[in-house]
Amino acid sequence: MINRRTFVKQSSAFAGMSILPFSIYGKNAPSNKVVIAVSGVNSRGAWLASNFSKIPNVEVAYICDVEEKAIANGIKAVSASGKEPTVIKDIRKLVAINDFDALAIGMPDHWHTPAAMLGLQHGKNVYVEKPCGHNPAEGELLAQASKKYKPLIQMGNQRRSYPTLQTAVQRVREGLIGNPYFVKAWYTNKRKPIGIGKQVPVPSTLDFELWQGPAPRKPYQDNLIHYNWHWFWHWGTGEACNNGTHEVDCARWFLGVDFPTKVSSTGGRYAYKDDWQTPDTQVAGWEFDSGKSIVWEGRSCNDYRVLTSDRGFIVHGDKGTLVNDGAGSYKVFDLDNKLIDTVDANAQVDPGNKVSPVASLDKLHLENFVEAVRGNTKINSPITDAYKSVLLCQLANISQRVGRTLHCDTKNGHVLGDTEAMNLWSRTYENGWKPTL
Repeated sequence: MINRRTFVKQSSAFAGMSILPFSIYGKNAPSNKVVIAVSGVNSRGAWLASNFSKIPNVEVAYICDVEEKAIANGIKAVSASGKEPTVIKDIRKLVAINDFDALAIGMPDHWHTPAAMLGLQHGKNVYVEKPCGHNPAEGELLAQASKKYKPLIQMGNQRRSYPTLQTAVQRVREGLIGNPYFVKAWYTNKRKPIGIGKQVPVPSTLDFELWQGPAPRKPYQDNLIHYNWHWFWHWGTGEACNNGTHEVDCARWFLGVDFPTKVSSTGGRYAYKDDWQTPDTQVAGWEFDSGKSIVWEGRSCNDYRVLTSDRGFIVHGDKGTLVNDGAGSYKVFDLDNKLIDTVDANAQVDPGNKVSPVASLDKLHLENFVEAVRGNTKINSPITDAYKSVLLCQLANISQRVGRTLHCDTKNGHVLGDTEAMNLWSRTYENGWKPTL
C-alpha cells in the first residue's frame, strides 16, 4: 500500500513521466488523499474525528488534546475506521508536522482563533467549529488571514451545506414569499445548574496550563471542564454563540444582510443561582438598514418548544412565510396561513443528541470541506462571510453585558459612540499567546 509520504516522494522522483493514479484508484488515488488532524476531541471534536475518518480516502492521522479522557474519546472515534491516530498534546507541536493537509478545531471557544491562526501560518487548511472566535476582533482577524494565507478556512455552520436549505434560499430570492423582511429564530434546552465551583488541585489527567492557552490564567475550579466553560465569559461565549449561531446564520443568509445598524438584548441568568455567568434566557434583536430585522430567543434551561421544535427559524415576507424545523425541512405558507408547500430533508432528527442532532446532514459540510481541499469545489462557508453571523451573536452579548442598545457601523459592525462596548470587542491574552497576522 502506498502511503502519502511515499507517494509524494515518488511523484517528485518521477516528475515528467506519465502517471495516472486517479484512473487506477478513482477517489482512493494517493494523490487524492486528504490527511487531517483534529484538535479538541472530547465531544464535538470526537464527532468530527469519527466522521472525517468515514469519508473515502480521508485519514485522521493525528488527534490533539490536553486531557486523558478526551484523548481516549478521540482514539476510539478514529480507531473505528481501522486506523490508530498519533496523539500530540501541544497544538504548537502538532501544526509543525508537515505530513497532514488540514486542521479541524473542536477546542473550547477561547482557542478557536488562536488555533486556526497557528494552522494557517503552518500551511494547513482549517475547519473551525462555531463560533469562529471568542470575540469580534478574532473573527475579523480570521477574515483578514483568509486573504493573506493560501489555505482554506471553513466554519462549522453546517446548515450552509444542507441541500434543501440551499434550494430554499434560492427560492426565497426568486420571490417564493415576496420580500423577506423579518426572521424569528429560537433554541431551547433543559440544562441543569452547574453549582458553585470550588478551587481544587488540577486533576493529574489534565494539562490545565495548555487548556487555558491564550486565555489569561485563572485558578482551576471543579465545575469548569468539560462543558461548563461555555457559560463563563473568560472562556466561553454563551448560548447565543454556542447554538444561536446556527439559526442566526440562517436568518442572515435568507435575508441577505451583513452588518446591523442596531443591536439589543434582554435576559439574564434566571433559572438557577450558581456560577453560570452568560444568559440562560436571552432575546436578541438586530436591525439592518435594508428595512429587515432578526430576533433570536434562547432558553437554555426551559425546553418548551416553539412549533414542537427545540430550534428553528421562521422567515416572514410580504407574500408569505417559510418555517424551518431546526434541521433541513421546511414549510411554506401564504398570507392566509394556507400551507402551499412542504419540503422534507429526509433526515432523522435526534433532539436528544446535543453533539449532532442531524448527523446525516452535518456530514455534508465536512464532505464539502474535504472536496474543497482537493480542489474539486468551493467551500460553502468561507470565513469572510461566516464570521459576520458570529459577530451578530457577539454583538448581542456585548449589548447584554453593557445593558443597552448598540448602534453599529454598517461597513464593519463596529459599535459607534460607546467606549465601554468597544472595550469588549477584543480581549487580553496570556503573555506570548496573542494571535496575529
